[in-house]
Formats: sequence, structure tokens, C-alpha cells
Amino acid sequence: MDIETRQHELMGIDLGEGAPRRALVLGFVLYLLWTGGLLLAFGLPNRITFTLYFLPPLLVAIFGTQRSRHNDRRWNVTVWALSVRYLVLGHRPIICGGRRSAARVEWIPRRARWGTKGDSLRRESVRARRAEEDITDPVIVAGLPIPHDVRPRLYGPDVVFKARPRGGKTQVRAGK
Repeated sequence: MDIETRQHELMGIDLGEGAPRRALVLGFVLYLLWTGGLLLAFGLPNRITFTLYFLPPLLVAIFGTQRSRHNDRRWNVTVWALSVRYLVLGHRPIICGGRRSAARVEWIPRRARWGTKGDSLRRESVRARRAEEDITDPVIVAGLPIPHDVRPRLYGPDVVFKARPRGGKTQVRAGK
């Protein structure tokens, strides 16, 4: 069950059925940050740049406050923020329910998180692409395929019982 508060009137203006208050607060904060930053950096807008001042926070407020398709309990802006955080900072795995902190080698590396998205940003990939363009004939470095003769085996309880006395304790004393 999800009950959200709605604002039905804002500074004397009737909003009809009302807008969700969280969306209004998010939009207000976005407008303050975005427009304030642009005003400090570039000054007052003209006719052409007014759209750049006004439209981005409006779109983020409208589409960001809609429910996510993947998780109904989250807004889109939350999913976007978590995705950006995952790509930039990564994910620290939880091991043994948090009893042990993960070592740095157990973290998911940035290259695995970014996949092919980050290849265009890396200098090495540019060098590799240039090197690939220079190579014309592929060189075969692998040998012949190794044939596998795999046969599944099913061991019954009789075989397991025969194998049991070989490895560990063979008898349990009654007195202990």
C-alpha cells in the first residue's frame, strides 16, 4: 500500500487533484541547484538559453518521480543515481553477512562494471584499435582440438557404503 501526500493549492493557485509533494520538493531543489549554478556561471538567460535553464530540471522532475519499471518501490531518479554510483564507485560485496569486509581483490573491477561502455574512454583501447588496424593476417596460436570422452557415472548407496570405512572412523563405540 502506497499513500502519498498531495499538494492541492500552491500560493493561492488551485492544482486540481494535486501534485505529489515529494515531486514538488524534488523539482524545487533541482531548480534551485541547476538554475542557481547556471546563473552564477553564465548570468541571466536570453531567449535562446532560457530553455537550457528551464527544461532539464523539469524533465528530471517529471520522469524521475515516476515509478521504476524494474522496482515498483523506487523512483526512476533513485535507479539512475544507483546506476551512476555503481559505475563510478563500484560495489563492495557483503561476505558472511557482513562479518568480514571484502578485500580489494574481491570487488568487481571497473572494467567489468563498465563493459564495452568504457572501452571508448580508455587510451589503451585506442592504442589497441590502432594496432588491430595494422595487423592484416590473423595468426593461429592454438593447436588441434582435444577430444573429450565424458561419461557420467552414478554411484549408488552400496558403493558409497563400501567407500565409507576407508576414509574415516569405521566404528562408533556405544559407551561414548
